[in-house]
Amino acid sequence: MTIAGLAASPSYEQSHSSFIDATLPREARDWTFGEEKSYGEENGDLNALLAALDQLRQTGSWQWPRRPILFLSDLHADSDAFLGSLAASGAIRLAGSSTGNYHLTDLGRYATLVIGGDCFDKGPSNLALLTEIKSLLDCGVDIRILAGNHDIRTYLGMRAPSFAADHRNNHFFLRLGPKVIPLLKEIWDGYLAGKSGLRDVPDAATCRRYLFPEKDWVHEFPACARPVLSETKIARELKRIEKKTTMFEPSCAAVGLSIRHVYAAVQKWRQLFLDRDGEFAWFFQNMQLGYREGSLIFVHAGFDDAMAQAMRDRGADEINRMFRAALSGEPFDLYYGSIANTIRTKYRKVDNDLSARGAEHIRQSGIHAIIHGHRNQLHGQRMMLRKGVINFECDATVDSHSRHKEGLRGPGAAVTVVQPEGRILGISTDFPYIKVFEPKQTADALEVALGLDKRMGDGGFVRNEAVQPCVSAGCAVDQGYTKVTYE
Repeated sequence: MTIAGLAASPSYEQSHSSFIDATLPREARDWTFGEEKSYGEENGDLNALLAALDQLRQTGSWQWPRRPILFLSDLHADSDAFLGSLAASGAIRLAGSSTGNYHLTDLGRYATLVIGGDCFDKGPSNLALLTEIKSLLDCGVDIRILAGNHDIRTYLGMRAPSFAADHRNNHFFLRLGPKVIPLLKEIWDGYLAGKSGLRDVPDAATCRRYLFPEKDWVHEFPACARPVLSETKIARELKRIEKKTTMFEPSCAAVGLSIRHVYAAVQKWRQLFLDRDGEFAWFFQNMQLGYREGSLIFVHAGFDDAMAQAMRDRGADEINRMFRAALSGEPFDLYYGSIANTIRTKYRKVDNDLSARGAEHIRQSGIHAIIHGHRNQLHGQRMMLRKGVINFECDATVDSHSRHKEGLRGPGAAVTVVQPEGRILGISTDFPYIKVFEPKQTADALEVALGLDKRMGDGGFVRNEAVQPCVSAGCAVDQGYTKVTYE
């Protein structure tokens, strides 16, 4: 059996290092290369993963998008990671010596760019990342912005402050904790410092009363929350708010912000993001919960039973309408419900459950795979069977803060490319090869990787031309997966 070539493999510019000082993969391997770094099953049952792939291989029922999809996720306020990931996809080319001087390629103009959530937090600059995204929107790029847990937490937290007593919602700003301080500092420095930024700001005690929950909140919140949250979750919330109450003002003071500075920055954030003509109003105005193309659904995290049934019964357009309605409602109802579970779940005990029935509802809706971020990986993207559903986990830890925390070297870039020809590519600075998923080819390769053919070789599978996943970048296109060039 010969392997069809990649008709639209990424082509990196020689000057890609001006975007990222890191090495991008030049060769392709089947997604099974790398073993546990590239695929798995939540309980370690790799035969279950093979069975799921084999069932889809037998039916041949995959439906692919008409245009390429470029999925970038968990950029976390790092515009360099964004530009590097776009360069890795082949969507942009450097047009000068500055990283901000680039132009779109034909792929960049034609493809759909899906930003998979979590643009906020961690640094180095929330607003710089959003400015880069807006510049592409202004150029006519088809961009879909998905909600991430950090994005929605920021949105709800900034909306929550009020002088009115509201035991269900007044804690959402303080719930942001120290993670929001870099954003507040960025807004203060960029828009308010030296410009009478404290004019009309009330005294410190009034600012605290506006920003923080009432003193009796710790006693009143449990009664408000019990119809929705378990006692365990309520206890976690109380402990979280107690800790952040103690930490917040000292953490602000450490970067030169008083509580009055914080109040002013929150008001400015609301103007920038919530006013209809605000500079960054487009971000949340364009946000959606999920994006579906063919057999694939793109979300930030995953599903629970309620959202799986909604997906089957009502479809992606309807769950996006549900999300938009919830976004303008009470923070409590959105954040602690099934909609926000879609941006927060890691299928832990504290998360809403996705049962076997819920997984079946996903399959009945025609979805074969969930492509998402949220669960960060250290070796590029990973294919994982969770609750019987194939997931492509695409948070490849690209932002500088997370990379430092995880001990990853150098700057990061990653993109997951879905090709109309019927392939998914995983490209990352942290894996030496482009990972290639083709339903039939990958199922064949996994059979070998699991030892169904006992003649084992490199990477845990046989060196067999019939299922050979290893292809040189310099080979002819009709002999292997890809020909990646640095022009």
